[in-house]
Amino acid sequence: MPTKPKILIILGPTAVGKSDLAVELALEFNGEIVSADSRQVYTGLNIGTGKITTEEMRGIPHHMLDVVDPSQRFSVIDYVKQAERAITDILSRNKLPIICGGTGFYIQALIDGTLFPDIGPNPELQKELAGKSVIELASILKKLDPAKLSSMNESDSKNPRRLIRAIEIATALGSVPPHTPDKHVSLYEPLFIGLNVEAELLKERIRARLLKRIDVGMVEEIKNLHATGLSWERMDELGLEYRYIARFLQNQMNKGDIIRVLHTQIWHYAKRQMTWFKKDTRIKWFTPDQKQDITNAVKTFLT
Repeated sequence: MPTKPKILIILGPTAVGKSDLAVELALEFNGEIVSADSRQVYTGLNIGTGKITTEEMRGIPHHMLDVVDPSQRFSVIDYVKQAERAITDILSRNKLPIICGGTGFYIQALIDGTLFPDIGPNPELQKELAGKSVIELASILKKLDPAKLSSMNESDSKNPRRLIRAIEIATALGSVPPHTPDKHVSLYEPLFIGLNVEAELLKERIRARLLKRIDVGMVEEIKNLHATGLSWERMDELGLEYRYIARFLQNQMNKGDIIRVLHTQIWHYAKRQMTWFKKDTRIKWFTPDQKQDITNAVKTFLT
């Protein structure tokens, strides 16, 4: 059996320092980086998503950033197709592909060929949808994934619980994949490096990063996105920073509420990320200050 190409995956919760580590490892091991972030694929979503800057890249090529207009929807299937092309290109130049990001289902779909991961419940979204009629729910699902709505049987299409669940999955993935198992076999031999810190420190990092993003123009970024045609409805779908600052710009929240609510919501998001990642026993976990241990693990893997 032919040897599978080796690839490195850097993952972990938001604000933990994945991008910086990936760049350092790319410099050390002749690598290029493939982003695995479900919102950084969109052009113009820069400050709000924490997209790495040209200066921070330090000359390392980055792939899967700015590949689609934010008014369009980009599914996990779209991601896998384009990311696989990027990896093939990187390997053709005898460089190490380094997948870096916190979107667990993108990583799982890319490495394992799993296009219907276990999407957990979204209590906030459920609360928003709870008071809506079947007609309203069907309309929302039709906008997100018309193919799914048309494939539902008559009973399910009139069942609010089924419709809300389909909306949850489509919101997370971009579409609701079929239930048939995917026959895609992994093309790669991966090393999973997980980065994490203690909960209280991660909370502090999230808050500090949030305040910095506001200082450097996140509100203005989102205001400009709307001014150039991105709807408030679409920003709500993009979640977190875009959802709540859009509400602030529509005078539905004040600035003090924004910081408090966003800090809480981003922290909850980080906990959901870790819940996802902890299911995968292949991940070797480190803290950001264990850089030498991480480097040694990668050296051993590549030898």
